[in-house]
This record gives sequence, structure tokens and C-alpha cells, in this order.
Amino acid sequence: MSEKRDLVILGGGLVGMTLALAAAKSGITSHVVDKADPAELTSENFDGRASAISTASWNLFCNIGLKTRLEALGCPIEAIAVTDAMRPGRIDFRPEPVEGSLGRMFANRDLRLALFEAARNEQAIAWHTGVEAVERERGPHGVSVTLGDGSVLQGNLLVAAEGRRSPTRDEAGFGLAKWDYRHRAQVTALYHEKPHDGVAWEIFYPAGPFALLPLLDDAEGRHRSALVWTVAERDAAGAMAMGDTAFLAEVHRCMDGIYGALSLAAPRQSFPLNFHHAGKIIDHRLALIGDAAHGMHPIAGQGLNLGLRDVGALVEVLTEGMRLGLEPGDTQLLARYERWRALDATSVMAATDTLTRLFGIPGRLPSLVRRAGMAVVQRSPALKRFFMDEARGMSGKLPELLRA
Repeated sequence: MSEKRDLVILGGGLVGMTLALAAAKSGITSHVVDKADPAELTSENFDGRASAISTASWNLFCNIGLKTRLEALGCPIEAIAVTDAMRPGRIDFRPEPVEGSLGRMFANRDLRLALFEAARNEQAIAWHTGVEAVERERGPHGVSVTLGDGSVLQGNLLVAAEGRRSPTRDEAGFGLAKWDYRHRAQVTALYHEKPHDGVAWEIFYPAGPFALLPLLDDAEGRHRSALVWTVAERDAAGAMAMGDTAFLAEVHRCMDGIYGALSLAAPRQSFPLNFHHAGKIIDHRLALIGDAAHGMHPIAGQGLNLGLRDVGALVEVLTEGMRLGLEPGDTQLLARYERWRALDATSVMAATDTLTRLFGIPGRLPSLVRRAGMAVVQRSPALKRFFMDEARGMSGKLPELLRA
């Protein structure tokens, strides 16, 4: 029987480990369980994906001590260009220089390395890797988790951070609103002839969005961007079967040649896209965070950022409650966490789902209507300010850890 800790976090990915580190900075102890091997998760070829980290999420990383490890590895997003199939009438979001960037792009591998390195040196975190939870119990006085190796972990609150297919969530019987977009995201990184100047492109096609996200130049000075290209499920197999030369020719066509000659900078990967949203995110001594609670289309790059806002809210609620003498599994504290996150999560997910469906309507007339709406936004400083604040994650009531 291991030492009893405040939290037992199931899932040690980007969101789960951020929670453990953020909790540790507030004196909250945790067990973190992950079935994966950290060496595998941080290998060069495991995951070529990159994530857009909003201003609020960057503040969180800085406030839990990751600034030194990460600052030189992120590429600032200086502007966002939104266009309907590269036709006239695009929106350009570009903040004033004094306001800083709209976020930063990081390779997922770099984020994992920074989180794992910090976790190894944190006494408040007991990290259990390469093992699965085989039994979970939530009683009146605490929680216990039995691992596949027979060890038993004890805590006050169980946190499910296992991602979209969370077994803890499903075992607890949480209801989900869910549907399949019948899309797949093709993900890779590109070398390109011309510099990106820190611009993120969101190019909407009826088959799905085509996103180009700026990355830092590599050690040889080659310009790079991450690509997230959404295609219909029926076309995905053919798209992935294309040779690299044909694939790059299609990418060049979709981006209208804006970056010149292209070559691959990472392996091509493919992921199915779906939507799910838990009607509630708490139960007796149980809280959901990240993709265990809500999974969305990557159209606006908000999935990870939404999970990190879950982290900030949960840590703040637990910290304030524990100062008053309440323990982390207290029903009142969990109810406050759920109320805090409900509006933000629902509004972000509704917005991304609406955008996905709106720009997926084919035809000349829908395109004209969309571009007319985009022209209105382009001419309205107030609307552009609203959307830029949303992209930064700086709207609404922010947890203290997500403030500068």
C-alpha cells in the first residue's frame, strides 16, 4: 500500500502532467499513473504533431516553472489569416506590437520533455509509468486504485485525464453527447522555400479545413510549418496512400503556392475526428479534465488549451478549499469546479462545431455568404478584438495560474 496523496491522476499526458505540476506548486500531492513509457512518448518518431499554445496557456506554463525549459522552443504566432478556399475576402488577425503574439507553436515532443523533466524533480509527484489501473474504488473517505502490478494507490480525489477513450469516465457512467465528423486529419510538418513570418493560415475547404501553423526554423535554417489537413473519411485512405511527391503537389495546390517549394519535415500521420462532450464532469470523488471531458474538432486549435483551463480552474478550487480545511474530494469544491468550467467548455465546443459545419457547406452561394461575413469582421476592430481575445484564451473569468 503506497503513501496516501491528495490526488490520484489517471493519465500522465500533456494535461494530466500539467495538473500534477500545477497542483504541486500549490502544495497538493499526487500519484500520476500512465500506461505508456515516457521514453517512448518522447522518442523522435512517436508523435510529429504540434500544438498551438494560447497566451493564457503560456502563462500557466510560466507560472508552474516551465518558462526556462520552453521559451526558446516555441514559435510565436504573430498573425492569423482566415480564408475561404484562398478566395478574396480573408480575415487578418494581427495584434498591435505592444500586445505580443497570438500564441506560440510547440512540438508536442518538446512539451512532453519539459513536463516530464520537471515531474522527475518534484517530490509532490509520485509517477507510476508502464502500468494500467485495473480497479478503481471511490469510498466515503477516499479513493484507491489498484494497478496491474498489484500495487494500490490511495488518495482523496480521483482525476480522469486519460483522453478521449477514458475508461474511468466510461466506468463511472458519464453520459456523452457525441458524433463522428466522418473526417480524418492528415498531420505532418513541411519545409518550405519562403518564410512564414509567424503567420498561421486557416484555409477552409468544403471537405474540411487546411491549417498551416508556423514552427521555428530548424538547426540548418530551413523554414518549417505544421500541417493539419482535414479530408473526408471516404477520401482519407486514398490521400494517405499517395506517394510523397503527389501529396506535396496537392498541398502546394491547396495553399496556392504561398510558401514556394515544399518538402516533408516529418512523417505523415492520420487521425479520425469526432466530437464528444460530457454532460457533467464530476461525480463522487471524481473529476474529469481535458479530452476525458470534451473532445472537439481541431479547427481552431483549442483542444489542449481547453484542457489546460480545466487544470487552472481545478487547482484554484482545490487550493482555496484546502486553505479552509476542506479535503480535495469535497462535494462543494467539485461542484464549484464544474460550474466554473461549464460555460467556457460548452461555448468553445459549440463555436468550433458551428465553424466546422458552416464552412463545410459546398457551393458558390454559401461561399459568397461566408466571405461577406468575413469582410464584415475584417472591417470591424471590435469584432477582431473579440476573436483575438478568444484565440489568446484571455476572455471570461480566468484562473490565477492562467494570468500573466
